[in-house]
Amino acid sequence: MSDNTLVAQVFLQESIRAFENMKKLADKAFAQTEDAHFYLTLDEESNSLELLIKHMHGNMLSRWTDFLTTDGEKETRQRDGEFESSQYTREELISLWEEGWKVLFDTLHALTPDDVLRTVQIRGEGHSVLQAIQRQVSHYGYHVGQIVLLSEHWANHHWETLSIARGQSKAFKPSGVPLSSNLN
Repeated sequence: MSDNTLVAQVFLQESIRAFENMKKLADKAFAQTEDAHFYLTLDEESNSLELLIKHMHGNMLSRWTDFLTTDGEKETRQRDGEFESSQYTREELISLWEEGWKVLFDTLHALTPDDVLRTVQIRGEGHSVLQAIQRQVSHYGYHVGQIVLLSEHWANHHWETLSIARGQSKAFKPSGVPLSSNLN
């Protein structure tokens, strides 16, 4: 296996891992969120959990369906509608959420190292597969952060942290390594 092939393989594996971690964070946040909280916004210009789920679902279906062969912005996508409340039930929203992630993961698992430098189109603009994946890692990470923030906000004092709790960092410090040299 060439060095380039190995790097491409590691890139694909790490991209899948990053998406898996994002999904896991959001899933844990949803689990702490009451049904009514899916439709609340912080202000009239903010998105609710419902709208974030609908938007990510629409984006995932558009970007990852026929990823290598068609433009990532499908003509059938109704992006503006993703930001209009539909009052889907929690179960319907979670079903949309799972469907979008399934399309993403099925596509990523089907890619080969040889695909990483191929060119795909997003809104008529050429991107290497590597660039297109990184674009979505950034985009979905942004929205998962919003999901966690909203879920934590609505859960208020009932929130169970998804990371290291405040005041507990020392318990996670590797022995012999100064805390200042840890990245987190």
